[in-house]
Amino acid sequence: LAKGIVNADGTPGPNFELARQRIGSDRGEYHAVTPSTGEYATLPQPYTTYATGQPGGVPDTRFPTNLPNGPFQISRYVPYPAYTGDPVHRFFQMWQDVDGGRNDKFVWVEETIGTGSNGKPLPAGGFNPREGAISMGFYNMNPFTDAAGAAHSGDEPVFKALADAYASSDNYHQAVMGGTGANFQAIVSGDAAFFTDPVALDGNPAVPFANQIENPDPVEGTNNYYTQDGYGGGSYVNCSDPSTPGARSVRSQLLQQGVTRANCASGHYYLVNNYAMYWNQSSSNPPHLIDATHFTLPPQSNPTIADVMTRHGVSWKYYSGDRGSDSSLASVDGIPLFFHSYCGICDPLTGYISIMRNPAEEAKLQNYQAFLADVKSGTLPSVSFVRPFEELAGHPADSTTSLYEMFIQDLVGKVRANEELWASTAIFITTDEGGGYYDSGYIQALDFFGDGTRIPLIAVSPYAKPGYVDHTYYDHVSLLKFIEENWHLPPVSARSRDNLPNPIASADDPYRPVNGPAIGDLMNLFDFSRSQGD
Repeated sequence: LAKGIVNADGTPGPNFELARQRIGSDRGEYHAVTPSTGEYATLPQPYTTYATGQPGGVPDTRFPTNLPNGPFQISRYVPYPAYTGDPVHRFFQMWQDVDGGRNDKFVWVEETIGTGSNGKPLPAGGFNPREGAISMGFYNMNPFTDAAGAAHSGDEPVFKALADAYASSDNYHQAVMGGTGANFQAIVSGDAAFFTDPVALDGNPAVPFANQIENPDPVEGTNNYYTQDGYGGGSYVNCSDPSTPGARSVRSQLLQQGVTRANCASGHYYLVNNYAMYWNQSSSNPPHLIDATHFTLPPQSNPTIADVMTRHGVSWKYYSGDRGSDSSLASVDGIPLFFHSYCGICDPLTGYISIMRNPAEEAKLQNYQAFLADVKSGTLPSVSFVRPFEELAGHPADSTTSLYEMFIQDLVGKVRANEELWASTAIFITTDEGGGYYDSGYIQALDFFGDGTRIPLIAVSPYAKPGYVDHTYYDHVSLLKFIEENWHLPPVSARSRDNLPNPIASADDPYRPVNGPAIGDLMNLFDFSRSQGD
């Protein structure tokens, strides 16, 4: 909106051309930045993918076949609470989406490789990822008129009300290019997970099974059909070796942006997408299975913010919706059982030796019912991580933003109802990643893993600056920096991203640090000398 790409009512703005999507060419070797061979006359029709209540993997006829080439408002064509398709959001794909800062290859990536090849040869007749242009959709908090002529007051009313009453950031980023799993690892460690010895289970680095190593180089004779990538394929990369497929191009991009430290330890194969945790708590995905056919991250030995807090006497818990798939316990929390579901990769501390082999630490991993009980009794720890039930987490296709709003509204209301608790609380509301949707914002190069695109962040607290919008550069590791600043803790490790300095904003552009790589500690969202209750 600020760039004039769209108008306040969601229609194309005077600078709509800035978001035009282009057709790329990548043959022979993976390139994060690709030459353009043309532009889309109109956007391909979005697909349903696996959207709840919709036929799977077909063109979504609720959307036009001739959408203009640029961002489109989803809620002009379907009701705001409706389920829609899931855009592509994987590591090497997102590097290509962003295209060196031009942000013009989101559709081309969805059309050529989608969520990956899983190591399969190119199908006869070509490959159709069945995505279309889902990634170009957006929601609109401003009043608008839908395609049928009906007037609406705006999408995301809960988030808008919270942002108006409290503080928010418009320069907060997912920490890793791509999807959920790697970003949750960054949230707890400020770092990336890596493949470890699947036999000794001691946390020492090892070489993964061949079919689990990323190879985004295009299959011979194809345009961008990756050799080995997918949720049932490659997700590990040895980025310390520039000859590794994909690594050369990403590292070249870093150097072009002045970043000389890729932060890739020698001989480490880092997880850049989604694999199950070794001690996964879901009964539908049994733990302890590590082989070429089970896509499981072996036990991790690198330190986490949980280790730092425990070592320095700061109490903490990680509450994950339906942890253990225990619906009998979770059914008492007032949320219908239909929405109860557990996300194993969203419960990242279940992958760490220091937590799961220490009963006292493992006991701090609890479900949402335990969170509600702790709120009611006023016994929350100093630091709480809360991950919603999967169907209430706002993920495209299996959830909606309106369901996430429902969850957040209930959580905030329950915390506020305990006046003593509320008086000393700050609630950070965000998402693990941007879902693969287009964004026009600046992305700072920090290391091999990211940053990624912008995502929302709202700070709800009696000390939050009312209605304040902060332009300081942040990402998920800023949450760790906030914890460390507030409780006077050291960084997680010598290599974790929380060692980066706080940004110094440019006088000409407050979104771009002049001392990068740099990420903030979120303190600017607050005025701790007063509270909104004063």
